[in-house]
Amino acid sequence: MTATALLDLKQRLAQLNDREREQVFTYLQRLKHESPSGKRETTRIMREMDAGKKTRLTDLAKKLGHA
Repeated sequence: MTATALLDLKQRLAQLNDREREQVFTYLQRLKHESPSGKRETTRIMREMDAGKKTRLTDLAKKLGHA
């Protein structure tokens, strides 16, 4: 993508309302997770979880200062 095309895309994204931005974000997340690197990352995380490396939601909230 050229610098001009990227600038145009950024400007168009800036003009979207919140709902439209959410839709674009969801689409980009799906593309990321469907990519080979995204699939590898998901597989790695799942293997870690299967091996017992998990975090409880309450522990995460404490780490983030929300508890």
